[in-house]
Amino acid sequence: MSLLVISDLTLRIAGRTLLNGASLTIDPGRKVGLVGHNGAGKSTLLAAIAGDIAPDGGEIRLSSRARMARIRQEAPTGHGSLLETVLAGDTERTALLAEADSATDPMRIADIHERLRAIDAHSAPARAAGILSGLGFDMAAQARPVSDFSGGWRMRVALATALFLNPDLLLLDEPTNHLDLEATLWLEGWLARFAGAALIVSHDRGLLDRAVDAIAHLDRGRLMLTPGGYEEFVRIRTEQALQQARMAERINARRAHMQSFVDRFRAKATKAKQAQARLKALEKLPVIESVVEDAPSQFSFPEPSPLPPPMLTMDRVSVGYGDTTILSNLSLRIDMEDRIALLGANGNGKSTFAKLVAGRLAPQSGTLSHSPRLRVGYFAQHQAEELRPDETPVDHMARALPDATPVAVRSQLARFGLDAARAETVTRDLSGGEKARLLLALATRDAPHLLILDEPTNHLDLDARDALIRALAEFEGAVLLISHDPHLVELVADRLWLVGDGGVRTFEGDMAEYRAWLIERARAASSDGESPRPAAPARREDRRERAEARKALAPLRRRIRDAEARMTKLATEQAKVEARLADPTLYEAAGSAEEVTALNTRLATLRREHEAAEEDWLAAETELEAAEAQ
Repeated sequence: MSLLVISDLTLRIAGRTLLNGASLTIDPGRKVGLVGHNGAGKSTLLAAIAGDIAPDGGEIRLSSRARMARIRQEAPTGHGSLLETVLAGDTERTALLAEADSATDPMRIADIHERLRAIDAHSAPARAAGILSGLGFDMAAQARPVSDFSGGWRMRVALATALFLNPDLLLLDEPTNHLDLEATLWLEGWLARFAGAALIVSHDRGLLDRAVDAIAHLDRGRLMLTPGGYEEFVRIRTEQALQQARMAERINARRAHMQSFVDRFRAKATKAKQAQARLKALEKLPVIESVVEDAPSQFSFPEPSPLPPPMLTMDRVSVGYGDTTILSNLSLRIDMEDRIALLGANGNGKSTFAKLVAGRLAPQSGTLSHSPRLRVGYFAQHQAEELRPDETPVDHMARALPDATPVAVRSQLARFGLDAARAETVTRDLSGGEKARLLLALATRDAPHLLILDEPTNHLDLDARDALIRALAEFEGAVLLISHDPHLVELVADRLWLVGDGGVRTFEGDMAEYRAWLIERARAASSDGESPRPAAPARREDRRERAEARKALAPLRRRIRDAEARMTKLATEQAKVEARLADPTLYEAAGSAEEVTALNTRLATLRREHEAAEEDWLAAETELEAAEAQ
């Protein structure tokens, strides 16, 4: 028997239809990933399943007696400890324990204790402590009040509460947004052992490949279920798109052939019957819609001016807050071609190090020096709280670029997919992904040499994450990346720095080796053994070669951009000349013959130059593709 059945569901928010005739069935124990573009309606669907929103049509049916749990949207607050907060999430257990203290009827007392045994209430504190530990809270932290922790850590407590309830159906909305890689790995393992069903909204490729057995794609109001993880979903969807496109081409070719016959012979008496037959056949041809994909996201970072090495150096630097030192004895160097990812558990000092490099924190001791011309772009997700809710992206960018023209302001926003409509939308009405795009646009407005990205993908959908990866591959400055997304780290970073034990050191391995090291360390910790040291050097040469290859390809990418810019400029001028030549008034004026001759000469020159720029662009693109394929 199915656990959850969604039939012909329609959901509307503020007059906008998000789901239209959507259907989905989830069986007991099945883990389903829910994917779709930002704003498609994924979170709204979870809210409807939870009963927070009434459907505008259709039905949502949950199996009788099935228990459901979801992460609360608001971070928990209060003076209770983390452990007490999680335990309080099981309202039945809490109520039974309270009643057990006050009940006087022997029969009722017996019933209460029988029910407490049935729900395994005695093991609840140990289960809650284990979940909190997996999500990064040690025993001392579990005893502290919730109010002691920041919003991100309190959201981990909300996740722990949902997991602790051990429901039949678990609804998770971006569960890894506030987790580091260590906690994400633990969550993947927990979901693998979880006996219940789960519907998980996530943009984390790793989670969608390792923790689910089916993908539900929400697209244009409909739900399509495909077996397997995200990689298998992409393969199936690509094949379906190709088959549908080929079928549409064949049907359209047959339709065009028949229509041609009808048009030629409709008026001829000898062919009238055949033409009529063709018309009837045309009516019976199936209508195959061509695959219409949303325009892929495109990000583009401004190109920085070159800087001589070293860009930034540290010599025995210590940094922290007030009298508290977080990191010490830092002797490191960053250059223009560096792509560095910071690894380590949340709370170890990754964001502190990023603020030090960004100039937001001054060293407590030691020497930090950098080029006087260095420009740093700093992105941190918490900066969304600093956006003004009543202002539009245009307002924010105009204030950040007071000397820029309106065209330049909008151009910077357009680099990150904020089109005219979204650029004029007040910030409070923007989605989390759209706010992230605005923050990226603001962080890069001055064409920084060094780009610091602290969890840049938390609210970006999968397509936007791919656009960010492509843009970073073309960016010619340095990148310092903090991310719990291994896919992003693997494709962007050439160097891995491990932040922990009060310092920063090089990790001589790749993300697979880091993952293996984390698993081994957790295994050693659970058996009270010594934590292993990071893996030995394994792929240092691979990362160095990637960095050198990207540096070698930079001139080709610059040549492509230059050719594109020339083509755009020449096409614009060519259009103006052609428009002038098409103007009838040109030929009525005195001396028009000379102007017409000059315009035609200029037009011929523009066409030759455009053709040359196009050939240069094509040659550079071909060289780049060949080089990247090696």
